Amino acid sequence: MTIQSRIRKNLYKDSVALMLICQQVVARIGVKRTTLLMGTRGNKDILAQANLLQSELDAAQPNDIMAVVEDDDPTAIDAAFREIDALLEGEAVKSSSSGGETLQPRSIAMGVASAEGANLAQISVPGAYAGAEALKALRLGLNVFLFSDNVALDQEVALKQLAQRKGLLVMGPDCGTAILDGVPLGFANVVRRGRIGVVAASGTGLQEVTCQIDRQGEGISQAIGTGGRDVYEQVGGRTMRQGLERLANDPQTEVIVIVSKPPARPVADALITYAQTLGKPVVVLFLGARAQTSPSRAIHFVETLEEAANLAVALARAEAPAPQTGHAASHAGLPAFAPGQRYVRALYSGGTFCAEAQAIWRDAGVRTLSNTPLDPACALPNALESEGHCALDLGDDAFTVGRPHPMIDCGQRLERLAQEARDPSVAVIVLDFVLGYGSHPDPAGAHAPAIVDALRTARSEGRGLVVIGFVCGTEDDPQRRSAQQKTLEDAGVRVVGGSTQAARLAAEIVAMLPADEPVASCASTQ
Repeated sequence: MTIQSRIRKNLYKDSVALMLICQQVVARIGVKRTTLLMGTRGNKDILAQANLLQSELDAAQPNDIMAVVEDDDPTAIDAAFREIDALLEGEAVKSSSSGGETLQPRSIAMGVASAEGANLAQISVPGAYAGAEALKALRLGLNVFLFSDNVALDQEVALKQLAQRKGLLVMGPDCGTAILDGVPLGFANVVRRGRIGVVAASGTGLQEVTCQIDRQGEGISQAIGTGGRDVYEQVGGRTMRQGLERLANDPQTEVIVIVSKPPARPVADALITYAQTLGKPVVVLFLGARAQTSPSRAIHFVETLEEAANLAVALARAEAPAPQTGHAASHAGLPAFAPGQRYVRALYSGGTFCAEAQAIWRDAGVRTLSNTPLDPACALPNALESEGHCALDLGDDAFTVGRPHPMIDCGQRLERLAQEARDPSVAVIVLDFVLGYGSHPDPAGAHAPAIVDALRTARSEGRGLVVIGFVCGTEDDPQRRSAQQKTLEDAGVRVVGGSTQAARLAAEIVAMLPADEPVASCASTQ
């Protein structure tokens, strides 16, 4: 495999733009891998970890773009670099409606000057610079949607303290999704406006809950992302508390939903105490936490994303919540599994889905390893090699070094899908397909050939294989949920209504298989 690299001097693009260009180059030229990163020290370290850092990139400065292309064919590599240059140039100059070139804002201050009435800055720059840009935005009186990650924790604390004093929000760092006054930010879906507000420290959790609410005919007033570290004890849940306060004061919001992995205990206690004062019903999902007793009639604890959406809708309508969807998986409809097939392997692009599956399987007695474990005793020793039952978050750093997120680029997951399907001990594979702005334009279509091949290979070897999938999205998303589901069904996927149903169906099937052998790395089911 040949690796070539080049430097594009004095040109800045945010990480999302660079990831999308990588995806287009791979799709159009067919090269093995394309990586575009700004020339920061941290990004050079990322390339070094992936064995992609070549000596010519040492000269790259933080305001330069490092371009790396990997393939067997030198001609394809040259074509890829030409395509990269064309795409970068295509974004570099914009034209005015009169046909002349217009100067694009090159700072937040210039943006404020050219956009009268702006009240929010969306920031996606390398983490080393994100904190400083967020500070500039706050000083200009702007709320901040901070998509960037790798921002120091003490910087996050300082930014949120300042925002709180100024009555502003800092959503993030590493905030993937929000919907404010109907405007989607980051990886958001097209959902109807309505009377249910959401505050979430998890991006795909927010997406799944808002999409399920939309599919039941209700809508979203506001969906406020906080970033996953907001519920750490050091940060204190500042943005989540501010979000709750805004939803309490919002006349359009009648029901509030909180979605998060379990916060630090003092943060959780403070949030629940505050939530009781809001005067509106609050649905609380702390994913992976054990069932809790509600301290008041205003607080409603749930354990899954499906429960959160169903109960929010029921409270808005003053109705009993819809029952949990059961599957009662039976041997009729299942393939004949070969001796030795006993494991489930979940390949998630959404970290929240990975956490929910672990909690559901834990409660079903299925000991599950993960690269992002709820229980440290269940850590997967090597994220690149599965053991026993596994739930993988493919958006974690172990899989995205030098590569786009799997919601944008399916290549990494397709490779892992083929790997798991070849394993004779695997009986079930679980996949999520996340739609919305910024996501892959056709994730089901990109996966379908690999799924068909995996099922065909298993049959030819006398093995049964079940692929369970769900689509997180709506009919109004650019990818259209029903079209994605149809593509998956045609490929042989057992499509269910959401993440909760997928995890439960997998647990039901596993319960029919021979018991798994003890897993030394996961001695506890707590």
